[in-house]
Amino acid sequence: MIELIVNPVAGNGRAKASGEQAAAYLREKGIDFVVRLTNHPGHATELAYDAAQRGVDTVIALGGDGTVAETAQGLKHTRTALGIAPAGTGNDFVKVIGTPTALTSALDFILDHPARPINTGTMNDRFFMNVCGAGIDVMVLDYAESAKKHASGIWPYLYGVIRAIKNFHPFKMHIEVNEDTILDGDFMICSIANGRYIGGGIPIAPNADVTDGVFDILVVDAVPRWKIPYYFAALMAGKLHKHKIAHCYRTNKCSLASPGMRLNLDGEILPIENTHFTCETDALQLHW
Repeated sequence: MIELIVNPVAGNGRAKASGEQAAAYLREKGIDFVVRLTNHPGHATELAYDAAQRGVDTVIALGGDGTVAETAQGLKHTRTALGIAPAGTGNDFVKVIGTPTALTSALDFILDHPARPINTGTMNDRFFMNVCGAGIDVMVLDYAESAKKHASGIWPYLYGVIRAIKNFHPFKMHIEVNEDTILDGDFMICSIANGRYIGGGIPIAPNADVTDGVFDILVVDAVPRWKIPYYFAALMAGKLHKHKIAHCYRTNKCSLASPGMRLNLDGEILPIENTHFTCETDALQLHW
């Protein structure tokens, strides 16, 4: 039995049409399924949890990264597996697991691949699947949000990059990676990654692995504004971690504090100044 959870407003409304297409395709293949539509924030978590309690085999999330994360939260530590049919603007997590972006191909991928366990993360008491962080990347997301009504994919994020560079200022951060590594100073980025990509495909943590039991931590020193385009080019190419201003760590626990911090939690921007992160091993069953 499959339940299809559809966020009808994801992708500027494209997910609603995609949900109808997905239902027609599953019906054509003779798959037993039902469709559930979300109607408020957190609803996908409620629907997924209910499906798991009823013993549903697979729940397919059809929407953007936010819908995927909400659905996954409801399935964490259950036997019900998650399938992802991307229909948002960023679709970053599916780039890690290899799910095709074309809808029918994504459905076939889910049906053809058995569920395997992956790790997830917790920030304080909040669940996340992909990447959290603070710094100029959050500025990019803030500016990109206003552009999503006019473009999709990576284009809103490129607009956000330009605006963020123009308005950048260093971020004072206190970072504890482990008992022996404590960083205090002005930084440009602090990223805590379970997955690899943010912003529609930017490889913030190109070596991250969702099965290795640890986060990939990237901390980047603040630089003068005129140097930022050079390092953004390295970020876009997945090579920022190779530069001297970048510091990389791998750990299953860390903390981050910064005055007035705005944190990216799987694409959701939260005002929060003190955070603690924990990697949860084999927490979710996923078709990939």
